[in-house]
Amino acid sequence: MFFDPETWVAVAFVILMIVFGYLGVFQKAMAALDHRADRIKAELDDATRLKQEAAKVLADYKARTASAEREAADIIANAKSEAERIATEAKAKVEDFVARRTKTAESKIALAEAQAVADVRAAAAEAAVQAASTILSQSVKGKVADDLLAKGITEVRQKLN
Repeated sequence: MFFDPETWVAVAFVILMIVFGYLGVFQKAMAALDHRADRIKAELDDATRLKQEAAKVLADYKARTASAEREAADIIANAKSEAERIATEAKAKVEDFVARRTKTAESKIALAEAQAVADVRAAAAEAAVQAASTILSQSVKGKVADDLLAKGITEVRQKLN
């Protein structure tokens, strides 16, 4: 038994463990492992905190994006309704303008017709006066003819104009 190498390895191992225990290697190893465990736990806590912050930031950006999309949709809807309103107003203004222009043109046409009728009446009156003057001057002679002619011309002009 004392000559077996496994026995001496076991004895050397036990002695090594006793020396390590006496020198405090186990406490140092345990302290190092505890320190490492604390560091790993702190890193995991930081990672968890960063993950939560990232989730909050992501949720905030998603909310902002949704809000911006709603605003954009509202702006587009308002722009469409404004464009429709402006188009309706423009159409109404054009129709009013056309109606006013038509009315103005019709009144100008009526005025021109009235002026043409008046010109035709005046020309007809002038022709009638000339014809009456010629006929009366050939058929009636003297002062009576001149008075009659002046009175007739005055009456014809008053009635025709």
